[in-house]
Amino acid sequence: MSLQVASDARKARLIALRNRKEGTSTVSNGHRDSGLLSRNYDPETRTLKKHSKNDVLTTDTVEKAIEGVAERIIAEDERQRAQELDVFNIAPKRPNWDLKREMEKKLAKLERKTQEAVHTLIRQRLASQKGQSDDILGAMNAQEKALDVEDQLSDEDE
Repeated sequence: MSLQVASDARKARLIALRNRKEGTSTVSNGHRDSGLLSRNYDPETRTLKKHSKNDVLTTDTVEKAIEGVAERIIAEDERQRAQELDVFNIAPKRPNWDLKREMEKKLAKLERKTQEAVHTLIRQRLASQKGQSDDILGAMNAQEKALDVEDQLSDEDE
């Protein structure tokens, strides 16, 4: 194909394009030039495609590309729901973890007060054993212990 022939072909295509944009059609060889649609025109060979009624187009379409996607998504969703509804996945591993979390602050205060009470009781017992108790109960316990010690001494003397 020489340069002259290629340029003539291009000029003819440009004239046809200009006329189509203007809305007029050219008459060549006694018949009207119909507009070329992209589904009928092959830009690589610059010719019309030939299709018969029995010929099935083998072009890839979006529908063919996503044909099985919907079924796969539905199946995956059902598996996910079955997994989420599993009782062992719903229940926590430690059933009382939230109770422990809420009670830790209250138990810390109670633990401190319990320790203070235990220390106070120990101090009172030690003081009552020495006889230095200020409270009545401690004094009574100290007096009973003193009487018990005297009784034991008197029993040993006999």
